[in-house]
Amino acid sequence: MTRTALVTGAARGIGLATVKLFLRDGLHVIMVDNDEDALSQAAADLENVTTLPCDVSDAEAVATLAAGVDRVDALVNNAGLADFGPIEETTFDRWRRVMATNLDGVFLMTQAFTPHLKDTKGAIVNIASISALRASTLRVAYGTSKAGVAHLTQQQAVELGEYGIRANCVCPGPVRTKLAMAVHTQDIIDAYHDAIPLNRYGQEVEIAEAIVWLCSSKASFVTGQRLAVDGGFESTGIGLPSLRA
Repeated sequence: MTRTALVTGAARGIGLATVKLFLRDGLHVIMVDNDEDALSQAAADLENVTTLPCDVSDAEAVATLAAGVDRVDALVNNAGLADFGPIEETTFDRWRRVMATNLDGVFLMTQAFTPHLKDTKGAIVNIASISALRASTLRVAYGTSKAGVAHLTQQQAVELGEYGIRANCVCPGPVRTKLAMAVHTQDIIDAYHDAIPLNRYGQEVEIAEAIVWLCSSKASFVTGQRLAVDGGFESTGIGLPSLRA
């Protein structure tokens, strides 16, 4: 039977790049996103995919989604919401919106699809962020939610390992997405140049390659890990403009 991957946040960015790599490797892919129009557009030129709109923060919607899916070998919890701002200006409503998608969504999706993953001895990959591993300004909700995802991944690995299910977490560093390039000033780009040992942003496909590898048999003894795919960003201290080449 054809292996099946389910990817949330699949309509764009890292999620869509991951979908394409799974397809390259011969898997059927279930594409999930809460933006139905963007999802349809993203899938228009793809073969061997199924599109299922769903808000992963909605427990009932997730339960309905899981009930309509027969098989999942790899679950990629990629759907996320970015909301940056100072602690003093982060209202509880903003806090809850970020937590609902970024953390609650990972919990709900994994819980709902655990029976499927038991059947296939499948793999879970949760997408956190370098902000899960190192704090930075304006990310009180986002960074905290992603740190929760990183720990939740270890909980999943510990509890689900006895069923042959592996759970790992990918923590992307700065990635050259259309959104990032639209909002990052030259000062921000220069600061990242100094702080990232490889002296560049990552590409969406580079993150996707790590995700697909963790879902594959090549990573069959890897579980409970938090993999920073960040060009070495986590290993550095605070960058100093005077040190830039």
